[in-house]
This record gives sequence, C-alpha cells and structure tokens, in this order.
Amino acid sequence: MTEEATTPQRQRERAWRHLEEEVFDLLVIGGGINGAAVARDAAMRGISIALVERGDFACGTSSRSSKLIHGGIRYLEQGDVKLVLEACRERDLLRTRLAPHVVRAQRFVMPVYTGEEPPLWQLRIGLLLYDALAGFRNVNNHRMLSVTDVRAHEPALQTDGLRGAALYYDCWTDDARLTIETVSAARSGGATVLNYAEVVALEKDSTGRLATARVADRLSDRTARVRARWILNVTGPWLDRIRRLDDAGAPPRLKLTKGVHVVFDRAAVGNRDAIVIRSPTDSRVMFAIPWQDRTLVGTTDTYYGGDPAKVAADKDDIDYILEATNHSFPRANLTARHVISTYAGLRPLVAPEDEKEESDISRDDQIFESPAGLLSLGGGKLTTHRHVAERIVDLVAGRLGRAVAGCRTRTAALPGAAGVAAGPALDKPAQTREEHLRWRYGALGIEVGSAAPKNGHLGDRLVSDCGDLAAEAAFAVEREMAVSLTDVMTRRLHVHLRSREVGEAVARRVAEIMAPKLGWSAEQIEREVSAYLSALAESRACITPPT
Repeated sequence: MTEEATTPQRQRERAWRHLEEEVFDLLVIGGGINGAAVARDAAMRGISIALVERGDFACGTSSRSSKLIHGGIRYLEQGDVKLVLEACRERDLLRTRLAPHVVRAQRFVMPVYTGEEPPLWQLRIGLLLYDALAGFRNVNNHRMLSVTDVRAHEPALQTDGLRGAALYYDCWTDDARLTIETVSAARSGGATVLNYAEVVALEKDSTGRLATARVADRLSDRTARVRARWILNVTGPWLDRIRRLDDAGAPPRLKLTKGVHVVFDRAAVGNRDAIVIRSPTDSRVMFAIPWQDRTLVGTTDTYYGGDPAKVAADKDDIDYILEATNHSFPRANLTARHVISTYAGLRPLVAPEDEKEESDISRDDQIFESPAGLLSLGGGKLTTHRHVAERIVDLVAGRLGRAVAGCRTRTAALPGAAGVAAGPALDKPAQTREEHLRWRYGALGIEVGSAAPKNGHLGDRLVSDCGDLAAEAAFAVEREMAVSLTDVMTRRLHVHLRSREVGEAVARRVAEIMAPKLGWSAEQIEREVSAYLSALAESRACITPPT
C-alpha cells in the first residue's frame, strides 16, 4: 500500500515513527517555501532528510506574499544586479519548466507622472537592462506606452500629470500552493515531513556539536528526540528564536518588516493588468494585481517588533492602501466597506550593520553557522527559493563525507507541471469545474476531480462567488497533510481571501467533509469551526462589515 493510499492518521504515525527511529543526514526546521525546497532537493539527491514545522506548511510568510515571482526590477535602483540576474533566471525556469501550472506570466504597467522618479528615459534604460538580465527570454520584452496608449489600455488609471508608461512582464503565483506542492513532492521523494511538530530544544553531544532536536507533537502530548548530522534553521521570522535554543545569548540577526495586502473586487478598482502604483504619502511603490475577478493591492513595508504569530493588518495599514489605490484609480472611491479580505506577512530580512530605511534593506539571503553547527538562513525571496535550496544542499552534501548526487531541481518539474505549457495570467474566473482544477492544480487536477463522480456533492462549489470545490477539501486532507479546518480554509483553498461567504455555514460544511477522514467527533467539529471563525475575525478586525 502506498503512503498516498493510507489514511491521514497512518501517514502521520509513520512520519512520527521515522522521526523517533532514524538518524537523518539533515533535519530542516521550518516548512515554508525555503524549507520545502531544501527537503525536496535533498531527497532527490539521496540525502536522508526530515522536515518539521511548528504550524501548518506555508502558514507564515510563504502564504502571505504579494503572490509574485518577479525579477526585482526595483532592486536595479539599489544597484543589486546580481540579485536581479538570479531572480530573472529563476523566474523563467519556474514559468517555463518547473511549475508552469502555478507560476504564470503577468503583464505590468508602470505609469510615470510629472515630478516622479524615475523619468521615462531612465525607466526605458532600466527595463532594457531588465530584459537583458533575463537573456531576452521573458514572455515579451518591455515596450513604452504613450499617454494615449495608457488611456486606452487602462482607462480607470489616473491621467492627471501622466507622461507615459512602460509595459513589462513578470509572473504571478499561488504562493501557498507552490509551497505545499513542493512539500508533497519532497515527501513523495522520500523525505519525512510533519506539520504541527515544534522543535522545543536543541541538544549537543560531548564535543559541543548539535546532535539532537527535541520535537513536540502539537496535536498530542508526545515528544521525540530527532537525531541528525546537520540541523538547518529556515523558520523565517522565528529564526532568532530557534538560534537561541542553540545559544541563549545569540544576538538577533533579523530585522522584520510587515507587509499588508488588501483584496477588492476587480470591477471596483478598474485595473485590467497589474499596475505599479505609488503612495501619495511617501511615494512607496505598490502593486494592484489582477486575481481573476479580484484585485490584490499591496504591499506596505514597516518595521515590526511584535510576536510573529500575531502579525495582522491594522486600520492605519488599510487607510494607507486605500489612499494609494484611490489616488491611482480616482473613480474607484474605495472605502473599508469595499475590502473583501486582508492579510499581513513578515519579511525576515538580515539586519544591516547600520540603520537604513526598511524598503532599502537588501532582500538577498545569507547563510550563517553557529559554533555548534546550526545552519540558519536569513533573508531570501519566494522567487529564488529553488536556487537558495540548491546552495544549502550543496553545502550540507560537502560535509557529509560521502559522495552525493548532484542537484536535479533545475530540470525536474513539480508533479502538477506534467504536460502543462507556460500560459498567461489568470485574469478571469474559471468557466467550468475542470478549468478551475486545471488552473489551480495543473496535471493533479484530474486526481482532485476524480472524487466528484463518486460523491456528487464533492463536485459542488463551496461558495457562490469563487470556484473552490468541496472535492478540494477532501483532497487537502487525503493528499496534502491538512489537519485542521484553518489549514484548508486559509492555505489549501482561496475561500478566506477571495470570497465574501466566509462565515459559519461554509466553515461547518468544510469541517463536515474533513471529519470522517480525520476521525473528528461532533465536539471536535465545533472546536475547529470556532477556531477558524476566531482566526477569521482577527484577520478582519480592521474592516468595516459591508452593508
């Protein structure tokens, strides 16, 4: 019997048993995109690896990004050509070969107004360099738009003071799905992966080297001592917390900045493509990104010193985004009542030696090692996760003292990419159930949809205003390691971000689909619904309910 054919409980028990019994080459702490990519790369090279995550996979920054795979055109202004070159190469690998089902081309329009920087001539030179760094292999090269072109292309856009615009290409992604599929691929490749498994202590051997991690199962009262030759800390905003389990006096290495996003009806905003917008308050660059019939606007960039688990949008964040959106789309007249959802994430940036503005701190990654051998990753970008993982696994492989196979992730696509060609952005809702599943899961959509004929209700939509299906909730439990209602509603599906129908009725329906697969009692269903509704209320506390 394959692992996929066993029950979710048996899959979890098997993973827990592996943690207790094996000695791993590498233990990865953190189930975001970087930890997932390391686990997949290592497993493909024959390195024995375990990955543990204190919450759900992608529950932190990796599901709270701007949902862009981009070359980082704004980093050219900082002179970080190396980062832009790496990002452009990785972006096009993901779009064309590795994950075309979940990384798709997106057109961007960058308007230029009187008195703004950069001027049109400088923008033209910058985009020419941007195309060159991509090896002129992007969907299309950039082109400049006249004022007349912009008015025809984006009629809702502010035209007062408009000098022209540039049209260029980057990529959109479903960040949580990219992470979860990478985790699933790692597991299929032989990695032991477990969510809701928290590292609570790190233990050293007689020489002072790290040798063991004590891991607590957050779904029960058991613990395990996991033995590993090397331990990697890729916990994002929680990086310094894990470092202090190794060395209580370790100085902080991170500077966390908060990024807030807001989702609106696309018709209310009026954008056709993704638009580069600026805050009239401080000129910060943000994006208004089409997401089928919704528009995602963000992101903010402010210092955050609180508990990473409690980061959320506040009224000032929403007002800031509303002001910028209304400034760029003056006919929108958006208020808090137009907000469908919000979310906030943290950027785990490596603290600079001298103080800088948050937006100017490098987004590049750094790998550093403690005297006891704890490897930690700070910084990094969603776009470059594959290459970052390759470098980390190369480092570990060189220290294992035996021959290890080379990296294959540059050519080995994710499972959902099989037979999927690179395509344009998803700028309209799916018209059929099959189209919806293909857009979200690629080749795996057939597996998701196969449950529907056996159980007719699984082919139904969960809500009327987006395409999420009941069958997806079942698939999330059976194949994607979802163990709570919040896992499904906030990361496996898009209901919590794109739908206005997010209340108790849909929550209870999804919980009842999950219950028999996870052995939930009626009391457990009530606890799951209550926990989800509480988390939902916290995320939307700053939004005025629609009339």
